[in-house]
Amino acid sequence: MKIGIIGIGMLGEAVALNLLNLGYDVSVYNRTKEKIIEIEKKGAIVMDSPKTMAENVELIIIIVKDAAAVKEISFGEKGIIESKNKKLIVADMSTIDSVESKHIAEKFQQNNIQKLEIPVMGGPNVAITGKLVMMASGPKDSFEYCKTILDKIANQVFFLGEQGVANSIKLAMNLQITMLALSLSEGITLVEKSKVDPKIFLQVLNSTYFKTGMSENKAFKMIKGKYHATFTMANLKKDITTMTNTAKELGIQLPMISKAEEIYQNAINEGLGDLDYTGIIEHIKRINNSQD
Repeated sequence: MKIGIIGIGMLGEAVALNLLNLGYDVSVYNRTKEKIIEIEKKGAIVMDSPKTMAENVELIIIIVKDAAAVKEISFGEKGIIESKNKKLIVADMSTIDSVESKHIAEKFQQNNIQKLEIPVMGGPNVAITGKLVMMASGPKDSFEYCKTILDKIANQVFFLGEQGVANSIKLAMNLQITMLALSLSEGITLVEKSKVDPKIFLQVLNSTYFKTGMSENKAFKMIKGKYHATFTMANLKKDITTMTNTAKELGIQLPMISKAEEIYQNAINEGLGDLDYTGIIEHIKRINNSQD
């Protein structure tokens, strides 16, 4: 199967490299051409537009910033639907809300193109070896047709049913990430200000069922001030805004994520947006140091 990937950011590049390493024919498209120089050297075929890609592959995986970018790639000038490739399947890995995802799927369907949504958990560090966790929803026949490829991208793939379900779960998962990063940041700050070694806090925490992958791994880097970005604070903030907008659409109140949106925005305003999302601890430290 010929595969196309649109969006060669950190995650898109890692997914493409994994598939190239496995021997697949991979085409790429990215609006910013500088980002595809390295992946082209590794064997990827560079396409000049989403339309051209759609004319030459069987599966397109979209990995872009937001719903507006998905729609531009799909339905804009030289977009995917201009190709008229009726055998094409589009799989969207972007984190968007379920309502937008359904609307996009409907427009593809009107143009005889099947769409899956396949958001994932995990960053480029695990994507490079195909160890993501994937949530998939959409047409079951399209999912089954692509499953061999999806199983190469992720070592756990959950088919969750109709369009919109996977993106709802993805937002709920990223809500957990947001709160875990904040709670670890505040816990570490609390013990440090109490003149206690934060490693002791993590040792005790990780001895209980409250432990997480974040507390067992990234938390120790947080203590050392190391925030190598696998998922930037700016990207998480974008997803947090999607969560709060979705809550409004659903008519529900999520007070903690609303407060988190404010906190992360303040951190970005301080110039911390390019740090890993766990760098939110730097913002918490700055708040407290300014009060000393």
